[in-house]
Amino acid sequence: MLQGGDLALGGRQPAEVIDRVRELGWPGVVGNTDEVLWRPEALEEQIERAPKLAPLLRTLFEEEAPATRELLGEERVAWMGGLPGEYEDGGLALVHAAPGNLWRAPMPDDRDADLLKAYAELDAPLVVYGHIHRPYVRDLGSMTVANSGSVGSPYDGDPRASYLLVDDDGGAEVVRVEYDVEREVAGLLASGYPGAARIAESRRSGSYVRV
Repeated sequence: MLQGGDLALGGRQPAEVIDRVRELGWPGVVGNTDEVLWRPEALEEQIERAPKLAPLLRTLFEEEAPATRELLGEERVAWMGGLPGEYEDGGLALVHAAPGNLWRAPMPDDRDADLLKAYAELDAPLVVYGHIHRPYVRDLGSMTVANSGSVGSPYDGDPRASYLLVDDDGGAEVVRVEYDVEREVAGLLASGYPGAARIAESRRSGSYVRV
């Protein structure tokens, strides 16, 4: 089992998530919403790169990150800060978004050429990434590129948890798992977590809800 980053932000039980991943011993990579927990200075840098995303970025850095750090404690944050940006295992390469960039990644409807350009330097038959929360598998001939979607926050209109199953031959398949969304929503709304109502709406719809 591998994890693709974005482990803690945007939920009411980040400590439990981190503790479970560590207990299971899953290797993996760091995500961009993990990085906001220890790099608050990156806010202005990201706003400069994507000014239209300023409301979202300010919510992540200035509201969700402080609340999440408090729930996690410094030791868990330090553990996340030690995660690598890339992970390789045989013919599989895992990144959160793209090599050397936690914040930019191709979309499912991008051209084959764009996917090849983004991930060619990994030189792997199978490249897996997360970040966009929209699962898919694309055979490009020289490589297969796949997105795992998201267990907690899928953005493809399907609220079921999403993960990627890779077989011994390097084939990849998206798997969806139903869970009690309303129970999660009730706990979230009662938690006092910043933006809980917006996040709850996203859980129910399986879609990104704008800040």
